[in-house]
Amino acid sequence: MNIIESSHLTKTYGDFAAVSDIHLHIPGGKVYGFLGPNGAGKSTTMKMLLGLTKPTRGTFVIDGKKYPENRMEILGEVGSLIESPAFYGNLSGEENLEIVRRILGLPKSAVSEALEIVGMTPYRKRLAGKYSLGMKQRLGLASALIGRPPILILDEPTNGLDPVGIHEIRALIRSLPQQFGCTVLISSHLLSEMERMADSIGILNHGRLLFEGTLQELKQRAGAQGFPTENLEDSFLSLIEADNRQTGGMR
Repeated sequence: MNIIESSHLTKTYGDFAAVSDIHLHIPGGKVYGFLGPNGAGKSTTMKMLLGLTKPTRGTFVIDGKKYPENRMEILGEVGSLIESPAFYGNLSGEENLEIVRRILGLPKSAVSEALEIVGMTPYRKRLAGKYSLGMKQRLGLASALIGRPPILILDEPTNGLDPVGIHEIRALIRSLPQQFGCTVLISSHLLSEMERMADSIGILNHGRLLFEGTLQELKQRAGAQGFPTENLEDSFLSLIEADNRQTGGMR
């Protein structure tokens, strides 16, 4: 069963189509990888699903709730990490999450639970302004996870992490559907990591959805078109290059 679906979702800025007529089908309780080159429309799509950017045309449904009629109910079910997380540098990580907890009306235990999930408990008293970029990403993930929302939307959550940190966050995200029964929509440029993490993927290019399905279905599609199928990166690049040739690299 799909927990997120969109219909003709479109976002234009004048004559420029950032997102063009996309139909998403994101199954519940799974990790859905959102892939595409820079400027493909991934972040814009995520912002529309979060109500941060108003669609020019089309609509979407999240957990049975339709946008824009049920916008506030949708926001109550979604945790997010979009772009670089912003925190109060003069407050500790714990204090920053306490602000989020109070806004959401969650129990006090929610802060310590979120910090523990992302491995930030030892640094909870340190000022956020003293955190490394990787630690800020972890705190951003904790903010998204606080209260254990049923849906997570994560835009490049491994930015700034070293290889060990990337491995740990990948393992964490991979475990979330089984551990908490949640659905994760995640974008990343690290295709080797997405191959290990995602149950299904959507590939955007120039604002259009080129492919949606499982990794196995992508291999079958790539193979049928004579493209490499050894790994996700090769199949992805071949699809993008073929689309660019067909469209002339223009929207």
